[in-house]
Amino acid sequence: MFSYFKPLIFGLDPETAHDLAIKSLKLNIIPEKLFKVENEEVLEISFFNNKIKNPIGLAAGFDKSAEVFNSIFKLGFGFVEVGTVTPKKQLGNPKPRIFRLEEDQALINRLGFNNDGIDVVTKRLEAGWYSKQGTLGVNIGPNYDSKSYEADFCKCAKQLIKFSLADYITINISSPNTENLRDFHEENKLESLIEDLNKLKKEFNSSIPIFLKVSPDIKDSSIENISSIIINQNINGIILTNTTNENRLSLKNYNKNQVGGLSGKPIRDLSNRIIKKFYKKLKGKVFIIGVGGIDSGKTAFDKIVSGANAVQLYTGMVYKGPGVVKEIKKDLIEILKKEKIKNISEAVGINS
Repeated sequence: MFSYFKPLIFGLDPETAHDLAIKSLKLNIIPEKLFKVENEEVLEISFFNNKIKNPIGLAAGFDKSAEVFNSIFKLGFGFVEVGTVTPKKQLGNPKPRIFRLEEDQALINRLGFNNDGIDVVTKRLEAGWYSKQGTLGVNIGPNYDSKSYEADFCKCAKQLIKFSLADYITINISSPNTENLRDFHEENKLESLIEDLNKLKKEFNSSIPIFLKVSPDIKDSSIENISSIIINQNINGIILTNTTNENRLSLKNYNKNQVGGLSGKPIRDLSNRIIKKFYKKLKGKVFIIGVGGIDSGKTAFDKIVSGANAVQLYTGMVYKGPGVVKEIKKDLIEILKKEKIKNISEAVGINS
């Protein structure tokens, strides 16, 4: 069905199309049965003390201000991540700031953490918390004009931890669209930030898992340092990876040199390489979510056998529509059957 509407949707500016999707989801009239698949139990995974019905998640960036997460679950996602949320509301960068690269099955964005702020998001989470149909993560970041990025991370985290309004919290240290944010990949800055977050968890006796979202544009030495910090500081998970500033040479679309983070198919192999490297360093001690270029069961499975416990997508849904989640799940079930694997968790890291 999406193929019929795609020309109309792609005739709109990307951000206008996104806003229209959010408004449509607010109607909450999605026929949930359309997105169900048979034998989905083979896709169920453990997530700390909970179960997730399948390892397919929606990445942060779509529902930035937690407006429609309960409707999104009806599309068949096992988990949803909202955000990035900042302490104060901010409008983000000037428009246009999202660009489709159709020939490359990619997007470039320089949105700049546009969202309604943590106070508004907290109210929405409270309103929808007990009716949510899956695992909900909240991705947090600093305001662009903040005097202390570290303080901003802690302010958002404190609110979520204090009121237990996230199944996990993602610390976004890797967006290329906030100046100097990626400095938190440096050992001293990252250790300081994590120490503060761990103090917050201790203060409120919280067991909410903390994840780091990491850049794909990092050197092997950074992978070594970050892995050591994650294990030593008891960080629960890592999301691999965010968008890239690189990988532009092979792109065909005229928008390829736009400033911003590149996502979609061109980042797929880069993300897989980073996942494999972290998986070898972390040795199964940390939950890995793989992101980048997922648009089919095969591309999801490639992430999982590289070392990801679960995966997220966003750009793939832009190009293939909301039905892509169902197709990925059906494909994964068939792959598991063919490979004689009883549960998707058994495939984690088998090609690393």
